[in-house]
Amino acid sequence: MPGRITSIFEGRPDSATSGPSAFRDRRDAGRQLASLVSGLAGEQPVVLALPRGGVPVAFEVARALDAPLDVLVVRKIGAPGNPELAMGAVAEGNVRVLERETIAALLVSEVELEQATRRAEEELLTRLHRYRAGQPGVPVAERTVLVVDDGIATGATVSAAIQALRDRGAARIVVAVPVAAAPSARRLRRQADEVLCITEPTDLRGVGAWYEDFRQVDDAQVTALLADPAADSPAREADTRGWTRCPVRVPIGPGPGLEADLVVAPHAVGLVIFAHGSGSSRHSSRNRHVAARLNEHGLATLLLDLLTSEEELDRAKVFDIRLLAGRLLEATRWATHEATTAGLPIGYFGASTGAGAALVSAAQSGPAVGAVVSRGGRPDLAEERLHEVRAPTLLIVGGDDRLVLDLNRSAAEHLVCDHELTVVPGATHLFEEPGTLDRVAELAAAWFGERLAPHADA
Repeated sequence: MPGRITSIFEGRPDSATSGPSAFRDRRDAGRQLASLVSGLAGEQPVVLALPRGGVPVAFEVARALDAPLDVLVVRKIGAPGNPELAMGAVAEGNVRVLERETIAALLVSEVELEQATRRAEEELLTRLHRYRAGQPGVPVAERTVLVVDDGIATGATVSAAIQALRDRGAARIVVAVPVAAAPSARRLRRQADEVLCITEPTDLRGVGAWYEDFRQVDDAQVTALLADPAADSPAREADTRGWTRCPVRVPIGPGPGLEADLVVAPHAVGLVIFAHGSGSSRHSSRNRHVAARLNEHGLATLLLDLLTSEEELDRAKVFDIRLLAGRLLEATRWATHEATTAGLPIGYFGASTGAGAALVSAAQSGPAVGAVVSRGGRPDLAEERLHEVRAPTLLIVGGDDRLVLDLNRSAAEHLVCDHELTVVPGATHLFEEPGTLDRVAELAAAWFGERLAPHADA
């Protein structure tokens, strides 16, 4: 279906000569773009950012529309000797889009093209793991999807994104950017259902020319914004003053230690340590989403990688529940002596295989662990130790996650501690359906709040 392009003004920014740019920074551009796309709110769209630069822009758009925010990972295929010039792009889902005219004009050989494409695909896989930790993105099938970037030059990456979304069954694809080169916007109109631009200059002079501040966005910013869009809103800034938010290393012997992210409120009532599942990491958007909700309820959180980066390459270690439980014990001991967390009652939040490790560690920790929550967990992996667990345990399973639900029902029969099995209707294993992960967060916050907070007053 031919698309429609909407543009507020055309021309060239004054910054191309001597005046101010059109946007102060990407967040300012996002707020302006949010006004332009406000009419889409009724379609309940999914907002997908093209990382990294598109994420701060999309953050503002998603917040204004009260829409879910995710990334669609796309990488340009850089030209030999000039990697900033796109010969095409690759996108998640094995999508490849080539700019044949550019390739021919540059006299690029098939060998050079294949080498450049392979580099782009390797970088794409690296970023997919970094941003999603092996987990799928927000479902887009039969939904309106808003694709957001900080600007469009050649349009190659956006073209690849559109193709990837068509393959994933998106019902309607709307491209929204602060600035787009007019020729590129015209080409994208033939692919997308609609293209919304604040400005569409005939002479782009580079996307950065339209911003006063166009500093590079790093991965830490991307993961922070994806973790919980509401957490960074101006309305909550005063509430988080005095909080400790910092990366830490948990010592595990002579090695470099385990990387972790710690968040502690000034009057925290407890500390929840996260044990992620196989193929995931402390950057998991789902765990970070739950952690942000727990923070709102006065709970400190520690998201950590139970393996070093070298160990993650060994698949046997990824599923070594005894090893992972030992690392969780090390983190627990560290937290009891760390100045910012000493004295806080401790709980575990485990996902998938991490839940098995959390239960084994809880069995070994005794009274040191006050509560355990499992999300889509594999408590069956801790079956030999389940009868030793004394910490109150909540097992949360998706109603449509049949196999794991059966495993949890069986495991619950071996628990002698205070425990509950709660089923979230309509949820699958990753709780990617709208509202299901928020329900997990609500259940976890209530469980930890009731069982950890009383100990804080003891």
